[in-house]
Amino acid sequence: MTSSPAIRKVFQGVASRQQMFRMFDRHSQRPSRWETDATPLYAGEWFEIAEPEHDYMFDVLPPLWIRGSMFGMREFLTGSVTSVFFALRIDEQTRYFHGYCDLSDKASVEAMRVAIVERESRPLRAMTREERLEHIWSITSDDYRGYAGERWPAVARGKRTVLLYGGKEGSFLKLLEDLTDDEVAAKLPVQLRHLPSPIAA
Repeated sequence: MTSSPAIRKVFQGVASRQQMFRMFDRHSQRPSRWETDATPLYAGEWFEIAEPEHDYMFDVLPPLWIRGSMFGMREFLTGSVTSVFFALRIDEQTRYFHGYCDLSDKASVEAMRVAIVERESRPLRAMTREERLEHIWSITSDDYRGYAGERWPAVARGKRTVLLYGGKEGSFLKLLEDLTDDEVAAKLPVQLRHLPSPIAA
């Protein structure tokens, strides 16, 4: 069994119901959607939701399992990856989260719980560059994001792209991972542009 991908936060703030459902399949446009194993794309992703969304998902189907304040969805997204919902006490407040766990790794659920608590217990709000890029991907409409295709160099094909506006030069596609700090700031909502990095926090 291969090790699980890194556990990562993919949205800053509390997702609305509409945002939650949209982020359940953030990679729907990926090339060869039905031909490749999508486990590495989804396993380890997590984001915060509100209590009504948590309770709604609990009532959708009988859970696959319930462990204290966590439950797993009966329907799997891909392979052994399914949605796990958490109600976690952080700084004297109960907060709610959704994460994709690969249940072939028996430690994945607990590892995600620990990672969420650790990430959300920071004394200052902060975002890593990776979290900024994931947030941009999560909030960008499908019409303005995609994957590098045949017109791109071979090394870039299949990587995520976003549409940028170049003023007089018009709009153009750029690899998400290659965005400059200024381009990242321009893509983020105003309230997130000046959050410190974890190193500075």
